[in-house]
Amino acid sequence: MANTNPTEVAEAPQVPATRHLGWALALISVTQLLIVLDGSIVTIALPFIGADLDMSGASLTWLTIGYALFFGGLLLLGGRLGDMFGYRRMLVTGMVGFAVASVLGGLAANGPLLLAVRILQGSSAALIAPAALALVTTTFPLGAARNRAFGVYAAMSGAGAGIGLIIGGWLTSMDSFVGIELDGWRLTFLLNVPIALAVAALAPKLLRESPRRPGFVDVAGTFTGSLGIVGLVYGLTRPGEGHGWNDSATIATLAVSAAMLVIFVLIERRAAHPLLPLRIFRNRVRAGGYLALTLAMASMFAMFYFLTLFVQQILGYSPLRTGVAFLPFALGIVVAATMAGKAMARVQPRIIAGIGSLLAAFSMVMFSQLSVDDSPAAAVLAATGGPTVGEDVSYWGQVFPYLITMAVGMGMVLAGLTPASLHRVAPEDTGVGSGLFNAAQQLGGSVGLAVLSTVSLHFAGQRNEQVIEPITTALPGDPGGVQRALLQATFTEGVTHAFLVGSFLLLIASLIVWTNTRMEPHETGTDETHLG
Repeated sequence: MANTNPTEVAEAPQVPATRHLGWALALISVTQLLIVLDGSIVTIALPFIGADLDMSGASLTWLTIGYALFFGGLLLLGGRLGDMFGYRRMLVTGMVGFAVASVLGGLAANGPLLLAVRILQGSSAALIAPAALALVTTTFPLGAARNRAFGVYAAMSGAGAGIGLIIGGWLTSMDSFVGIELDGWRLTFLLNVPIALAVAALAPKLLRESPRRPGFVDVAGTFTGSLGIVGLVYGLTRPGEGHGWNDSATIATLAVSAAMLVIFVLIERRAAHPLLPLRIFRNRVRAGGYLALTLAMASMFAMFYFLTLFVQQILGYSPLRTGVAFLPFALGIVVAATMAGKAMARVQPRIIAGIGSLLAAFSMVMFSQLSVDDSPAAAVLAATGGPTVGEDVSYWGQVFPYLITMAVGMGMVLAGLTPASLHRVAPEDTGVGSGLFNAAQQLGGSVGLAVLSTVSLHFAGQRNEQVIEPITTALPGDPGGVQRALLQATFTEGVTHAFLVGSFLLLIASLIVWTNTRMEPHETGTDETHLG
């Protein structure tokens, strides 16, 4: 049984019943879907953004990492602001900011401006996400209603990435909208505007405001914590960009990051109104849940990033076809998380999440077995207009089955770990607990992509040394052709090793789930007598 302390409560307080639970759940679901979706919808548009705005591969990666980084880095602040000023108010404020950023993104004329837009989107999402999860506990009465809401919320957390790929593929294939010539990738930003404004307008009508609680913003904690996280991800990214682990700037960045995080912990131990009350980690279920979720999302986020590029660049799929190829994942994770949410009335969440993490690890191992004809001759043929080196890879035989098992596994993981994030949490820490749940996802994603990108680029670089001479000889005087051939010859080598490392992360997550997240079914709030 989990450890408790005087600052914790055995169960979340009851909330009054409302006539609009269905609409409230729909609104919260759309909210969570939007912010998760936006983390992946841009991924499929990256090649088009790079070509249109003349951005390098490293710069394009930062459009993905930058969103996740500022989203994750400011989530604790967003959660604490929700505790202080009201979750609904923070939800509305964040949605308005998200809409403004999306307008600017759709009109961006250069790479630096688009990166600034992604940072603003991530910062706005940091206000929205903890408020959305906290509103589940303040809107839905303890019992089956709240349990179902947790399941749907978890489904949206996982499905957003897959749905983002589908919508992104559809939008990027367009070259006009209502008769106006427009690059399709710009629509991936502009789509957010009406949705965000609609949520902001409907929230006061459908969601009850939470009580305000006294406190002050922990400026020192916010500064040191955010700086430490930014430095960590940047330092982990540099080796993947060719600087190496022994690069002086890489070492200095990681050292400063570690120092900032140590100072952050010291500040939080003494602060009267800490950004992150360390008492929240005294509960073994919560602490284990956050750590397991971080590792699981690191693997899943990287899987989406690398598999999307593999399907487009090695299998030769168009953006729209790529999006459709990931539709089974989106549907699978919704079904799995929803069913797992219902099963928590009878089954321990750790059993659900533990089995799910093992299933996801198996899926990553199978992705690591993807094999193509990446010989120099095949790569040169692909670079000069022939079929890609992955023409013999069967989507239905080598990709689809493991997308399904990955979806089921991650749906179970998210559903099982969502209630763990708020297990026996004190009411005044609900926003922080919600923020940590989302921070685990976003920071896991950004750090996971940084680390696994380093792994991928390392093994791709080794393969590059083996094939560069015959490829250069075959394509003299054609630097563009050489680069295309090198991509065909080295990409798969890199990503399959990244998939394998991702499977180890999931196995570690599974071990943590089995040993540290024990909570009984009744502790998730499934008592039917509490239905409103």
